[in-house]
Order: sequence, then structure tokens, then C-alpha cells
Amino acid sequence: MKSMINTRLIAVALVALFTVASAAPALANDGTKVIPVELKFIGNVKNQPLFHMNFNSSEESTYTITVRDEYGNVLYKENVKGGVFTKKFMLNTEELGDADLKFEVTGKGYEKPVVFEVNKYTRFVEDVVINKVK
Repeated sequence: MKSMINTRLIAVALVALFTVASAAPALANDGTKVIPVELKFIGNVKNQPLFHMNFNSSEESTYTITVRDEYGNVLYKENVKGGVFTKKFMLNTEELGDADLKFEVTGKGYEKPVVFEVNKYTRFVEDVVINKVK
């Protein structure tokens, strides 16, 4: 009886081993080219948020930058061409209010667009630090 349980256990272990070994590994990069772009919040200029969109590609390509509000309305659209360059965006918060924005970058030769979501949250933070003085 005991050898029958051991045989079953070994058979189940082998089936599990072959099932796991034959599964295709999940890859972080599925082989598609990704647009080499990043969006950074730089700070506020005259109480208006300033963003830098940095492109860093070894090849010169044509990109389309589209800025949409939370309802899908196009606020800004431009076609740009280059390899390594920076675009600056200053948002007028008096006109936009607290609307969420999406920066979408598409490019020739790239399958998927890159989308950045910008959400504005205002909060008040007060830090109190106590240090012991000798």
C-alpha cells in the first residue's frame, strides 16, 4: 500500500514538473518597439504646472503628441520630428480647473502609443520636527 502511494506521488510530481517546464515564460518586453519618451513634472511657474516631455531615440522619427481632457476633448495636438529633444508644456489651471489630462504620444514605426495621465491633487502638509538640544 505504501509503495502504491509513493508511486502515485512520484507520478503527480513528474506531471507537475513537466507542466511547469513546458509553460512559456512571461516576458516583460513582448518584442514591440516602445516610444522612448518620458514626461516629468518640473514645478510651477507663476502658479501654473510645467512639464517636460523628453524624447531619447537613436533614430529620428515622427511623433504625434495629443493632450486630451478627461472627456476625450483634444486640447493640443502637434506633429514633431526628431531623435533627442524636449517639449515643454505649461498648463493653464484657471481654464482647466481640476480636470485630469492625458498626454498621448504615437509614432511612425511604433505599434502602441505611450499615454501619461496627469492628475492634480492639492493637499496641505505640515511637518513638525522635534530635536533634542544638548
